[in-house]
Amino acid sequence: MLKKLGLVALMSAVATPVLADTYMDGAWAKKACDAWNASPVLTQQLMEIESDDDDGYSWIANDAGRGYKLVQMYRTSCGANSKIQLTIQKKDGKAMCVSSGKPDGKAMNFKVDYLMHASDKNWECMGKGSFGCGAMGAMMSGKLKFQGPKIEAMKVMGPFESFLKVAGKVPGDKSSCPK
Repeated sequence: MLKKLGLVALMSAVATPVLADTYMDGAWAKKACDAWNASPVLTQQLMEIESDDDDGYSWIANDAGRGYKLVQMYRTSCGANSKIQLTIQKKDGKAMCVSSGKPDGKAMNFKVDYLMHASDKNWECMGKGSFGCGAMGAMMSGKLKFQGPKIEAMKVMGPFESFLKVAGKVPGDKSSCPK
């Protein structure tokens, strides 16, 4: 009898699919925030001076005096109402993602904040770092629709590229839009 129960439980576990978070929903955003914080490129290089002209520029310090930067993103097919937000701020000497999920009502300032959207196909391509889908290529070709400080993004192209790859590292179900 115990063997039968064990077999039934095993078959039930195998037959029950593991549901992934919906791609770019609140739970996915939390995992993207965790991936940001696990990346030395994002947490450390965005703290460093990135300018060749020694002007003291630092990505994280360019925050309009608010103490944080916002990064919002969404899947074009799901529309702007499905945006998620990562809030990035200096913490413990690093550029850390301190909150994530649906936008919290803080006003975007496109002199310092970023809004990005792309098709599922292009998010996937950028997430893999495939040819023609790097940060510069995606911006220049229009695969990534982008609002924000473009010159700043160019100053930090390496970390920006790493951020776009987060979209490929964090799995998610693309069969429906975030609620």
